[in-house]
Amino acid sequence: MHARNPRIGIIGSGAIGGFYGLLLAKAGFDVHFLLRSEYEAVSHHGLTVQSAVHGRLHAKVNCYADAAQMPPCDWLLIGAKATGNPQLAPLIVQAGAPDAKVVLLQNGLDVEAQLRPLLRADMHLLGGLCFVCADRQTPGVIRHQALGTVNVGYHSGPGDDGGRRLVEQGVSLFQAAGVSSVGMPDLAGARWQKLVWNVPFNGLSVLLGASTAQLLGDSHARTLVQALMEEVMVGAVACGHAMPAGYAQQLLSMTERMPDYWPSMYHDHVHHRPLETEAIYAAPLARAQSAGCHLPRMEMLYQSLRFLGKNSEGAML
Repeated sequence: MHARNPRIGIIGSGAIGGFYGLLLAKAGFDVHFLLRSEYEAVSHHGLTVQSAVHGRLHAKVNCYADAAQMPPCDWLLIGAKATGNPQLAPLIVQAGAPDAKVVLLQNGLDVEAQLRPLLRADMHLLGGLCFVCADRQTPGVIRHQALGTVNVGYHSGPGDDGGRRLVEQGVSLFQAAGVSSVGMPDLAGARWQKLVWNVPFNGLSVLLGASTAQLLGDSHARTLVQALMEEVMVGAVACGHAMPAGYAQQLLSMTERMPDYWPSMYHDHVHHRPLETEAIYAAPLARAQSAGCHLPRMEMLYQSLRFLGKNSEGAML
C-alpha cells in the first residue's frame, strides 16, 4: 500500500498489541490483528480498552487466527513476549509485505539480534520501547492505567541506509494515533535505559509478590530497587552507553506518580506463562560480563526467577 496509508499488522494482541493496535485503528489506519487464544472473543465481540487516559475505546476489528489469511502488511507491530520470537518468525515472514517494517514492542536486550536471522532479507527491523501501564483483563478487554509513549529506533535492514526515514515514519504513525513518540538514535542504549526500570520492578514483583506501590512504600524493598537500578546503570556504562544524570531518581519519582501497578512479569508468573528472564536479565548480564563487569544483585535476581519460573511452568504439566 502507499506509504501515506500503510497497512498495519499486529502480531501478539495481548495488552501491548491490543492497546496500540486499537488506537491506530480508531485513528483510521488499516489495522489487522493476528490472534490465538483471543480470536473467538475478539471476532465475536470486538476489542475493548478501558483507559484512564482515553476513556472506553471499543471497535470491531479485522482479526485472523491464521497468518496465511492476513493481507500483506507494510508495518508489523510485534506485541508478543520475546520468549516466543522463534515461533513468531514464520508468522512475521508470512504476514509481511515486500520491504515490510517490523517493530518489536518488547522488553529486554538483544531481542532484535535474536529475531534478525529468522526474517527475510528485504525486511526492516526496528525496536519500539513502550512506556505504558496496561494489562489484559479478559479475552479482548485491556485495562490501560497510565502512560503510553512508544519510542522507535532502527536496528537493521536492506542497505541500512533508510533507518532515519523509517524511524520518522514509525514515529509519525504513533503520533497520528495520539501516542507520544520520538526516534531513538541509539537503540541499544535506550534498551539499557528501560532495563533500569524493568530489572528491579519486574523481577521483585514476582520474587516478593509486591506491586510498585508496595515496593516503594517499604524501606527495605525500596533500598533494593534503588540498588538494582544503580547496578543496571553500571552495566550500561561498562557496555559503552552513558546514562542520564539522576536517571534512577527520575524513574523512582515517575513510578511514585503512577497508579499502583503490577508489572507484566508478575502477570506471567501467576498465570504460569514463561518469564522473560533471558531478554531482561540473561542478555544484559552476558553483555556486562563480556565488558568485564559483574552485576551480583541482578545475577541473584535472575537465578531466583529461573527457579521460580521453572517450578511455575512445571505446575502446569
